[in-house]
Amino acid sequence: MTAPQPQNDAEQFWEDRYTSRPQVWSGNPNQPLADLVATLSPGRALDLGCGEGGDAVHLAARGWQVTAVDISPTALARTRALAERAGVADRITTEQHDLAHTFPEGAYDLVSAQFLQSPLEFPRDEILRKAARALAPNGLLFIVEHGSVPPWAPNPHVHHRFSTPQEIYDGMALDPARYRPERLATQERLATGPNGVTGPLTDVVVLIRRIS
Repeated sequence: MTAPQPQNDAEQFWEDRYTSRPQVWSGNPNQPLADLVATLSPGRALDLGCGEGGDAVHLAARGWQVTAVDISPTALARTRALAERAGVADRITTEQHDLAHTFPEGAYDLVSAQFLQSPLEFPRDEILRKAARALAPNGLLFIVEHGSVPPWAPNPHVHHRFSTPQEIYDGMALDPARYRPERLATQERLATGPNGVTGPLTDVVVLIRRIS
């Protein structure tokens, strides 16, 4: 097994990605998160790997107090700028973390890990366990990951094995007396790639509630 990358390597990788373009993501929230949040009363939310802030701003606009976390200073600056433009800067706090080494403090009603994946090796199971421990009683951990290769990828037919929802949940090794899986599923959606190509994508969805 490859050892986790040194912290500065991971930070440099993501900082290079964000500084290479004026905008990497659409600025819109991830749809699975938006669908879930529409059913919840606002509280305290933790957004892991917030990118340029689309999810954090959506949560704040719906009344949540959000801690938005990313490894890239540029991503966090763009999150703050988006929050200012949306008029919700007072409800978003940004924190820089390499989650392989540090983790935000506090207890949260919702912890969101939307596509918290990386081409670099990192301790995903350990990070997700910490995310579960950060839940307040009755809080929800919502994990969404890629379950298929986008049709617009350079080599869309190259075989890559994605984790199943059950594998993600099992890898966290949570105490069943404290945590309950509420949803372990895959779902398809249509998405548009950077060159305007539209095609189906599979999302892997894991929703876990802290019960004690």
